[in-house]
Amino acid sequence: MLFAASFQSVSLFSNSSSAHFHFPSTKPLVSTRLSVRASSPDSDSNGLKVEYTPWLIVGLGNPGNKYHGTRHNVGFEMIDSIAQAQGILMNTIQSKALIGIGSIGEVPILLAKPQTYMNFCGESVGPLAAHYQIPLRHVLLTYDEMNLPNGVLRLQPKAGHGHHNGVKSVMGHLDGRREFPRLCIGIGNPPGTMDMKAFLLQKFSSVERKQIDAALEQGVEAVRTLALNGFSQRVNRFNLSQKYKYHKV
Repeated sequence: MLFAASFQSVSLFSNSSSAHFHFPSTKPLVSTRLSVRASSPDSDSNGLKVEYTPWLIVGLGNPGNKYHGTRHNVGFEMIDSIAQAQGILMNTIQSKALIGIGSIGEVPILLAKPQTYMNFCGESVGPLAAHYQIPLRHVLLTYDEMNLPNGVLRLQPKAGHGHHNGVKSVMGHLDGRREFPRLCIGIGNPPGTMDMKAFLLQKFSSVERKQIDAALEQGVEAVRTLALNGFSQRVNRFNLSQKYKYHKV
């Protein structure tokens, strides 16, 4: 858990296995800290505790029923899947985003779905990361990726924007930095000469929908693994298994 722990805020508490969240009420959110204190596995007899570094997990998409279930909105779907799996309510608006606060194990997480439309989603991500003092290595972006087959996932510690307008916007509001992790969700390429925009705003076929639903379940487990263990060999094995999931080798 060393990856997820920040030892800058070590303090003494009575022994307790419960986590204590330092979140303000949602009317409105005003704190600049998003943290949870919990017992460290290496606590000594004095009962030292550590403060775990939180994660900001952002799904990219477009708001409104018009875009629900389209290829370009699978980032939103991943956030919804994580929220459901972890029992997190997405019920607060902050920095032009719909957000929910919860945890994975003892690690606090902030889920966000920017409501600015795809091309301006950095207007949410930059302010949220700054407001809650989230380090860049803990800002996880999840979004659609045409360079991956439909339903195939890829987890990376950093990457470029790959001509994705949403990722471009995020990088622009993070001082041009690219050193933040990504969970890419494959949606495949447009068939034939189909217009790319039309393809992105199209809904999935029944077969594709099943592949995406399976990918969302696998994505939740990948996010849990990342939050608890960092970019370990488990993540490498996950990427390898994803690469060949629909191919015989």
